[in-house]
Amino acid sequence: MAKQLASLGQWVSPISSQLIVSKVLRLASPSVLRNKDVFWIEGRPSEQGRSVLVRRSSDVGSIEDVTPGPKSDFNVRTRVHEYGGGEHLVTEGKAYFSNFVDQRVYVQYLELGSEPQPLTAADSKQRFANYILDGTHNRLIAVCEDHSKEGQEPENSIAAIDLATGSVDQLATGHDFFSSPVLNTDGTKLAWVAWDHPNMPWDDTMLYVSDVDAAGHLMGVVQQVAGGKDQSVQQPQWGPDGALYYIGDATGWWNLYKLESDGQPAALLPMSAEFGSPPWLFGCHSYQVVSGGTAVLAVFSDPSAAGSQLGVIDITSKALTWLDTGYTMFSRLAVVGAGVESEDGDLTVVTIAGSASKASAVVQLQVPNLAALLCSKPSDWHVIKTSSDLDLDPAYISEPQSIEFPTEDGKTAFMNFYPPMNKDYDFPPGELPALLVEIHGGPTSSASTVFNLGYQYWTSRGYAIADVNYGGSTGFGRAYRNRLRGNWGVVDVDDCCNAARYLSEKGSVDGNRLCITGGSAGGYTTLACMAFRDVFSAGAAHYGVADVELLAKDTHKFESRYLDLLIGPYPAEKELYQKRSPIHSANNIKAPVAIFQGDEDEIVPPEQSEEMWRALKNKGLPTTLMMYKGEQHGFRKAESIRSALEGEFYFYGKVLGFDATYSNDLQPMTIDNLPPTEGHTPLEEAEIR
Repeated sequence: MAKQLASLGQWVSPISSQLIVSKVLRLASPSVLRNKDVFWIEGRPSEQGRSVLVRRSSDVGSIEDVTPGPKSDFNVRTRVHEYGGGEHLVTEGKAYFSNFVDQRVYVQYLELGSEPQPLTAADSKQRFANYILDGTHNRLIAVCEDHSKEGQEPENSIAAIDLATGSVDQLATGHDFFSSPVLNTDGTKLAWVAWDHPNMPWDDTMLYVSDVDAAGHLMGVVQQVAGGKDQSVQQPQWGPDGALYYIGDATGWWNLYKLESDGQPAALLPMSAEFGSPPWLFGCHSYQVVSGGTAVLAVFSDPSAAGSQLGVIDITSKALTWLDTGYTMFSRLAVVGAGVESEDGDLTVVTIAGSASKASAVVQLQVPNLAALLCSKPSDWHVIKTSSDLDLDPAYISEPQSIEFPTEDGKTAFMNFYPPMNKDYDFPPGELPALLVEIHGGPTSSASTVFNLGYQYWTSRGYAIADVNYGGSTGFGRAYRNRLRGNWGVVDVDDCCNAARYLSEKGSVDGNRLCITGGSAGGYTTLACMAFRDVFSAGAAHYGVADVELLAKDTHKFESRYLDLLIGPYPAEKELYQKRSPIHSANNIKAPVAIFQGDEDEIVPPEQSEEMWRALKNKGLPTTLMMYKGEQHGFRKAESIRSALEGEFYFYGKVLGFDATYSNDLQPMTIDNLPPTEGHTPLEEAEIR
């Protein structure tokens, strides 16, 4: 059947905002027990964004919620560092977790219908994350963030929670931040990572080891065994051989290391690839030492290939075997089986994986031994739970093309380009697609290539998307990551503008319909591109930073000194902060901007969005501020997700002159300073296209 020729705004798509929130879950934190029961966290927009612990039983294969139903007050989520992660731990017979509402630690038996019981005190001001079980001393060891001192920064430590009494004892203190506590097999040594202001966990961090005495106290001299100046270490792990492994970037790339018996680190396989990612969340676990310490199963990203891969490193031969999985993106690994401890035993691997055409899913691989793992095939991986059970015709799916493009000072940057894709429509001769430049958050992060139904919402309606890995992004080594040092608001802005120009000059997109969008740090870059350059026709900032000076003075502890390295020390560089703040250059903005914000955001306070909106409104530019009640940093509720998605498309339609509608069951949307134009659809009568 021949495609219809239709302009932007006239392509009918089967991918609606309602379909996205009803068919998409957020999957995280997979784990597996020795009995092969698999657990993971589901974030459910249909339950007000609640996070639920879920189990797939190995004996009958049934999937059931461990967390009580939505009418309960249970939401498995921690607020340590505000971003969380490492919110739960599943052991044989029990689950321990942080509850979002009160931040208490709860214990729950894994029997059907079991109710969680509080472990820590009701009046505690402490938050916890990154749990491990110390069975020898009947306690949990975790990262503790203590908010008991009003008006002061919270104090972080490695702490022990007594499982009998709930009492809390500090084990390791003396640094601003801690993460990744791990005990060796017999519980006599504890390792952890620490760092101090102004560093973030991908800057200068230290790996420590201490002996643990019979009473559970740290004893002797605490030794720094890795990391330090200009080195980032993460994910320490005691191998079955008793050695300490970790990821470090001493060579400029996050590679795997083993601490030898003489205390010297040895790289397992030096290569220009990343075996780690920026630890925004607790609980990262991208590798597992297996086969008694002779091999490592690891997730890694090679800049020459999009996404990430799964491979096995032979420690003796230093050979890497890429596994044929059928997936191109992996998150946390969970591995159990006799093959972990010995060279000849079974292995069960559980992870969350996806690809450009497959939605992320909890998947499992079971093999009898390491040899079978090395020759495993895509058909050996079994899907336990998918983040989307949508049965979508592949002819509506746009797959990314990896593009390296020229930018400032003779350098290059990277983007994933998604062309418009709809089996029923094409543009009339001479018409090119509009472009939406997507900017990832962080800014120390990267653009994912895993299937994104939200992106398909746009591409199936005639938009092209450029998902930019600007200088400062991860996955390309420390030197590329450090391009943003002192240059936030410069390098990212140049790279995003140059990505749009590159596609326009190649004739891939309409240079008169260049749009830009991003959330959090991506929202800052959006506003900076609009304020400091004249490239884009419209933009949308989702919980974005408008005033970096205000952010430096008013944000949570974890990121309170982040800008020291991205811009400069504050207040010494006060003038530079003001120069880099889009709010102070709002008069330079010439194009319409939409703003979407949660009213409970602790990371980017809503006052920033309100101030930017007022400045744009007073200038007379078309603008809107959508303030979502009960939302924080990132939208989790179904109605907010729908409103932000439809609202952005609708906004572009009204300011760029193509047909677009907005559902009347959503939060009302008003576009300020929009000139009345014949043919506009009233908001209250709008319907999903």
